[in-house]
Amino acid sequence: MQINPGPLLQAIDSPEDLKKLNRSQLHEICDELRQYIVDVVSVHGGHFAASLGVVELSVALHYVYNTPYDQLVWDVGHQAYGHKILTGRRDNFVTNRKYKGLSGFPKRSESIYDTFGVGHSSTSISAALGMAMAAKYKGEDRKSVAVIGDGSMTAGMAFEAMNHAGVADSDVLIILNDNCMSIDPNVGALKEYLTDISTSPTYNKVRDEIWNILGKLPVGKNFTRDMAGKLEASVKSVVTKSSNLFEALKIRYFGPIDGHNITKLVDTLTDLKKIPGPKLLHIVTVKGKGYSLAEKDQTKWHAPGLFDKVTGEIYKKKIDAPQPPKYQDVFGHTMIELAEANDQVMGVTPAMPSGSSLKFMMEKMPHRAFDVGICEQHAVTLSAGLATQGMRVFCNIYSSFMQRAYDQVVHDVAIQKLPVVFCLDRAGLVGEDGPTHHGCYDIPYMRCIPNLVVSAPMNEQELRNLMYTAQLANNNHPFVIRYPRGEGMMPEWRTPFEEITIGKGRKLKDGKEIAILSFGHPGNFAQAAIRELRTQGIDPAHYDLRFVKPIDEDLLHEAFGKYKKIVTVEDGTVVGGFGSAILEFMSKHNYQAEVRILGIPDRLVEHGTPKELHRECAYDAQGIADAVRELMKEKVSVLAG
Repeated sequence: MQINPGPLLQAIDSPEDLKKLNRSQLHEICDELRQYIVDVVSVHGGHFAASLGVVELSVALHYVYNTPYDQLVWDVGHQAYGHKILTGRRDNFVTNRKYKGLSGFPKRSESIYDTFGVGHSSTSISAALGMAMAAKYKGEDRKSVAVIGDGSMTAGMAFEAMNHAGVADSDVLIILNDNCMSIDPNVGALKEYLTDISTSPTYNKVRDEIWNILGKLPVGKNFTRDMAGKLEASVKSVVTKSSNLFEALKIRYFGPIDGHNITKLVDTLTDLKKIPGPKLLHIVTVKGKGYSLAEKDQTKWHAPGLFDKVTGEIYKKKIDAPQPPKYQDVFGHTMIELAEANDQVMGVTPAMPSGSSLKFMMEKMPHRAFDVGICEQHAVTLSAGLATQGMRVFCNIYSSFMQRAYDQVVHDVAIQKLPVVFCLDRAGLVGEDGPTHHGCYDIPYMRCIPNLVVSAPMNEQELRNLMYTAQLANNNHPFVIRYPRGEGMMPEWRTPFEEITIGKGRKLKDGKEIAILSFGHPGNFAQAAIRELRTQGIDPAHYDLRFVKPIDEDLLHEAFGKYKKIVTVEDGTVVGGFGSAILEFMSKHNYQAEVRILGIPDRLVEHGTPKELHRECAYDAQGIADAVRELMKEKVSVLAG
């Protein structure tokens, strides 16, 4: 399907072309840009509502600033589609998030306009401040701008950056895009604070008068810029109930202004370019602006998949038989079952109640399940605090995002031997979100920590049983359960709970000459490979280890005692992961075997569908069968003869 941009947008191949438009045409280019995003995403998929909310801001920034010389940093990246289209990627935008196509996020290797790679939140202020400090050091008149959403502002890293920006005396502009949403509705005191600011009629009335007065004051020997700043702060403090948070950090605050008024945005940004030092512009926007259904249900339309742009119907796969649920939904419903049976069970997630499906428990038991905002470190230590009081806390964090809370896992949980259960959703290759979201590293970084149990279910029944085992009173260890994004294997998944002996795997099948050792969901790929191989006269054994720490040494003694050829399979990096654990066991016990390790290679894997990426990394069913055939090539050649 051919998707054509509007006449103005069709002529814009760079921000220089955008600057050729007169101000009266900016409303029209915003309309065309918004429509083009709707047209492309409805047919090709991708994130949706976030970019619609910053169309006017995207146009204004590239219209006013001299990008890419001026440095523009987008936080998270869900909101950067308009930016990509305006910076030479319009015609390739249909490849967004597709295998070998454009990344769904800003990416330095993709464009000189993408000044900083982002995929997770709250990094923009730190990065932009670093750029501003470098410009000052080199004597460059280069502007640095960070665009951060109010959801991302909840993270501690954003406050750390602002704390430094206030004293760094560098020319950085922070644009706070306030729409009361990240993926799910924002939570916490900061949301309430921003609401107070944006709805204060007195503050809004006086705001522009302050700017106008300060612009006309004589700044000279008897009236310094510092004095003007103090006057501004004093007047602002009179019309607000309490001191302005940002002003308290010595960051000049401007706003709030309407983020969909392109004329006001251009005028304001033009004025702010002339004001040196750290400053924050607070804009108020609507996530999903211009598409009414997205405005009404912003969580649903964050990334809706393919849809009919006219009717709003979201297309779903046609199914003829019962389908297995998503692993995250099994987690969410199982949490309710466990909590109903055990009043000590609680749930915590950092801003992912929908993605992790903890929302089910939050709706039914709001006093026992909590969204703490984009604050992974806090989520872990909060869980540890609850655990000291006897609570059985399931802390659900995406594998990639858990990296941010590693210190807390070590110091606040493992050292104190607190039985927090870490459910690492999105473990392995997650697909179209790409390398910023792939859960590649949790097996190595978790299995090296003393006192942790590290496990992975092969299917939904195993996930339920691992969750059940983790919350039992006789488990006194921190417990990691990693599982992939998306659909599992069992349409009839709601099975009775069974306790699993910690550190014990299972032998799924005996075989001849060669064994496959799998960890987690890729065990299903191994089973598919075995079915194919048996038609070729090759009969591998199959062991599902379940645990990488503690590892089932009895099962491994059996495998290495019977088989001299071993293939290991995991959905994690091959460096230091499950396969490495197998080699360590083999070395420790002086076994001799040919071992082939399959998993995520020691390089960054780009985006694509999970199937495409599993094939690329050669640990899908075909890759496993190929590895077995390679190890068994002498037998294959004999059979062929």
